[in-house]
Amino acid sequence: MNKKLILIAIALTAMVSCKETKSPFTRDVDNYAVVTIQAPDLSGITDNGKEVLNLYRFAADEVDAIYWEQYFGDKQVLLDGITDPVQKTFAEINYGPWDRTTGKSFVEGYADALPGAGFYPADMTKDEFDAWDNPDKNSPYTLVRRTSDGSLEAVWYHDAYKAHIDKIGNYLKAAADITIKPSVAKYLLSKADALKTDNYYESSLAWLDMDDSKMDLVIGPNEVTDDQLLGIKRSYEAYVLLKNEAETRELMQYVSRIGEFQEDLPGDPAYKTFQPGTGSNIFSCDAIYYAGKANAGVKVIALNLPFDMDVQRDRGTRTILLENIIRAKYNHIVAPSGETLLEADAAEHLSSDAFLWNIAFREVAHGLGVKETVNGQGSVEEALGYVAPTLEEVKANAAGELLVCKLQDHYDIHHLFTKEDALTTFFASILRSERFGESSALGRANIIIYNYLAEAGAFQRKASNQYALDLKKMETALSELTARVLEMQATGDKAAAEAFEAQYAKRSADYDADRLYLGLENIPADIRFNFKR
Repeated sequence: MNKKLILIAIALTAMVSCKETKSPFTRDVDNYAVVTIQAPDLSGITDNGKEVLNLYRFAADEVDAIYWEQYFGDKQVLLDGITDPVQKTFAEINYGPWDRTTGKSFVEGYADALPGAGFYPADMTKDEFDAWDNPDKNSPYTLVRRTSDGSLEAVWYHDAYKAHIDKIGNYLKAAADITIKPSVAKYLLSKADALKTDNYYESSLAWLDMDDSKMDLVIGPNEVTDDQLLGIKRSYEAYVLLKNEAETRELMQYVSRIGEFQEDLPGDPAYKTFQPGTGSNIFSCDAIYYAGKANAGVKVIALNLPFDMDVQRDRGTRTILLENIIRAKYNHIVAPSGETLLEADAAEHLSSDAFLWNIAFREVAHGLGVKETVNGQGSVEEALGYVAPTLEEVKANAAGELLVCKLQDHYDIHHLFTKEDALTTFFASILRSERFGESSALGRANIIIYNYLAEAGAFQRKASNQYALDLKKMETALSELTARVLEMQATGDKAAAEAFEAQYAKRSADYDADRLYLGLENIPADIRFNFKR
């Protein structure tokens, strides 16, 4: 039977299977495997510390409420209008009526998702925004709204969400009052002030200084990936975390060499002039709780913050590996995807340790390269606009993998995994990410990397529908891709960036076939959480 007939047969089987489900949304929900986040081991944490953790969760719940308003609107109106409980669960996963992998509406009465989410008026065009003379419009922390006369106005986040912000501030101040760690109290008070002013520089410094606590709270408007219209506005999210101290010490041996990593990046030295602050560090943590953007759709498994380029220059960044979530994704998704789609000799190189380190240095790479264009066009985000988040994800993934390869070349970490393990696991992760779709910056970035590697001959998809890998060509292609993206970022060449995305961010027939096979093998696309208190 030829390939075309096989795909038709598979599709028909899938259609019959769908008819047998009780809800048309069962398959969609099952694409998110339930991962139970157990109540944490709090041995060694004082009673005060345990109460601080409770206050962190209360604050995170308020962030969750803000994010529903910010991204969609009235959560209760949406959920009350859905009678199918499975469909309602899918809406809760997506924080709205739109499938985040496609942008399509799955609830009657709602049109497909707008590229500007809830940040801008639905009828606002880019031209109207550009012509509007208001300096606050470019702040990551303002909403754009229409006044009664139809003109545009900027509304600061702290005004738009004042009731929730006030509650968060009260929780953070209460936690500051009872913590025994001065660095924690300083951070919490600074963050409470920052949320009320939308000025985050000092609170970011205080967070980076807070390195002596086993507990952590990441909270506030961080990611811009929901804003696919202009790539400016940040979404609220929160993470409640516990540090894994032994793993943190091992990783810090290498992250302390961040200046060397900048020099190791490929391409013209003029395109990697940014000097990250010497205070950069890395924590390995277990996640206790996610809220807001963090909990919507595809779950984040690592962070590199702050995004403020002034803080990155003056102090550096913190990379946080969410180790329990990384292990869950590897076990539920990455390893099964690789075992399904890679030839047996390649699948032998799949490694959970390699996956963790790949993720670690993907996040480190976010803090490298350039933040300001080298030709006076402002920041990379300003110059590249809506395409900036996609290119940043491409850079982080490709450059991060190169850094792991460099570590294998220069340092003795072969007892953990080999370069072959790292590259193979990286490719398996690209394959499992195929089902993120092209509606998000991360999804488009993975499609771009896949197509770039295909063009370079880094893999062959055999008649068996499995992949054979050429790891030398893969490493070379990742180096060339990184250099190309760094150049577009440094020069602020928006036309080149848009043409690059248009060329490579297209799903191929093989890519779609992989998605189908992974679904038929009942390998989930991502995970969702059951939090235990």
